[in-house]
Amino acid sequence: MSRNQRQRGSRRVPRPFRCRRCGLDIPAEAPGTAHRNHCPSCLWSRHLDDATPGDRAADCGAAMEPIAVSVRGDGEWVLVHRCSGCGELDLNRIAGDDNPLLLTRLAVRPLAQPPFPLDLLARL
Repeated sequence: MSRNQRQRGSRRVPRPFRCRRCGLDIPAEAPGTAHRNHCPSCLWSRHLDDATPGDRAADCGAAMEPIAVSVRGDGEWVLVHRCSGCGELDLNRIAGDDNPLLLTRLAVRPLAQPPFPLDLLARL
């Protein structure tokens, strides 16, 4: 069992944690999700979960960088994190207290920094 979890019967209960990226003390509760797994201020996470949210079964433990925002079929926004240790990609629900400026910056990044030269569009 990790330091960020305590066990009540067979159910694990999330505990507050300190963000390793920005140092913010993060409460366990998050509006809009039952398993807070990233910092609402800088949006970085830590590779703790393996197969299911909140299982805390991953062996890696490295920092997970927020690299994009995606939208599920029902319109829900999710953060795309990439593990700096093993490269695994993970989707994490947006929480109601997440930094809206950083979320917007991630959402518009493909438009602001396209993966191809913009002058190619003029040739089409």
